[in-house]
Amino acid sequence: MNGTAHMTVGAAVGFIIAQTYGADAVDTASLVAAGGVAALIPDLDVNGKLSNKVTFSSKMVRSAVQVVALLVMLYSYLEGSGNERWLGIGYGVVVLIFSTFITQRRMLTITGIGIAACGFQLDTSWMWLMGIYVIIASLVSHRTYTHSLLGIIYFYFVALAFQDAVGVDGLFQASMIGYISHLIGDMKFLPFNKKGVKLFLPISSKEI
Repeated sequence: MNGTAHMTVGAAVGFIIAQTYGADAVDTASLVAAGGVAALIPDLDVNGKLSNKVTFSSKMVRSAVQVVALLVMLYSYLEGSGNERWLGIGYGVVVLIFSTFITQRRMLTITGIGIAACGFQLDTSWMWLMGIYVIIASLVSHRTYTHSLLGIIYFYFVALAFQDAVGVDGLFQASMIGYISHLIGDMKFLPFNKKGVKLFLPISSKEI
């Protein structure tokens, strides 16, 4: 199932929960948004809709770093003298080499670190928990731990902390069911899925 389909299902879940709680227009919009976003979160482990939204483009960042490196080298060559000149050029070369390792996944890792740091700074538990989730998602393979029972259990604490912080009734349920709907949508029993999810990692790597 693609990202748009996952988000649509999650948003529908949020809407149903809003009707169940008799939510007003503002809370309904919040629940629909929470369900839709939560349904995309498991795919932070791949370059999907959500991961590309929460990070800068790796190509853009890589190009910017390379331009800065070239400017440092040019400035060092034109304005530097002796060892200072060659040291500046050397720094530029090192930065150019470093830029080749900037990928979308590494940008996601950096984003996760930033979210976690911000959460700690603001003493906001859902934010630092989510930051840690993003870091983990950027380091694991697609459809592994974010698509497992461990992922569900971890996200349970994120969703619980998020509802406590925001105070909208049904937000926890919309987030959790939205997240779980993603895993169900990726399971092998659906005819359009060639692969399933490894729900019981690390105990079993069997796809369901």
